[in-house]
Amino acid sequence: MNDSTYAEVIANNCRPLEPIETNVRPVISKVDDIRAVLFDVYGTLLVSASGDIGADDGDQRIHALEKTCARLRIQLMHSAADSICSLENAISRAHAASKARDIKYPEVDIVSLWQEVLGEVATTSTDEIDFGRFALEYEVRANPVWPMPQADLTLKQLGNQGLILGIVSNAQFFTPLLFESLLGKSLIDFGFTPNLLYFSYEHLQAKPGSVLYQMAKDQLALQGISAEQVLYVGNDLLNDVMAAASVGFRTALFAGDQRSLRWRSGDARVEGIQPDVVITHLPQLLDCLN
Repeated sequence: MNDSTYAEVIANNCRPLEPIETNVRPVISKVDDIRAVLFDVYGTLLVSASGDIGADDGDQRIHALEKTCARLRIQLMHSAADSICSLENAISRAHAASKARDIKYPEVDIVSLWQEVLGEVATTSTDEIDFGRFALEYEVRANPVWPMPQADLTLKQLGNQGLILGIVSNAQFFTPLLFESLLGKSLIDFGFTPNLLYFSYEHLQAKPGSVLYQMAKDQLALQGISAEQVLYVGNDLLNDVMAAASVGFRTALFAGDQRSLRWRSGDARVEGIQPDVVITHLPQLLDCLN
């Protein structure tokens, strides 16, 4: 499927979403000597209707599968609910196999998983299915997204300050396409460094594991940038703040949307974890950086 078709799928299924106020008081202070800013995507740069990629909203996922199959003329042997269970079982098997290889926080390539599942539950020949398009059609219905307010302006101004930009995100192949379709510019056009884009599906490793963060740290070190000179921005105290701080990054908790803000109350893994700053609107980052 070509890029224009992907863009059409995204445009036809994503509508403006406004973040829901969190009533969190921002904690803004100067974070000195920062040379690189790395971001999470879902819930940080993008408003996510479900709060995060892969979030569990059963009814929404069932409806998304029904609409996707109708759109692509795919017949299922069982109900959409049973087919979602088949997907969940396939994910669980993949996770178990990864954990058996000592991967603590595994990720899947959702396209491969849909190929496996549809081979089991679809009466339509798999030779007739574009699995990449299927995964995208399903995702934009299950978890529609929209750019966070002033995300484009904030990225532009950070780039104008000469800061290196990167991403560490739980994500799938379609995640970068969302920016081009919804904001009219690719991640590279926004100033992100190509070798600082770490998406979980590519490495089959997920946050809150530190593997992707360590990769980013090692890459930045090759450019003479130490961990203390990196600010990581995300909406989850565990996946983002704790995990980024574990490799030495400075951290900013984005508390701008009630759907996606994750304090992880009661989780021992975040006990004593404090971000360097707390922001409720992305442009506040500019006030934190010299």
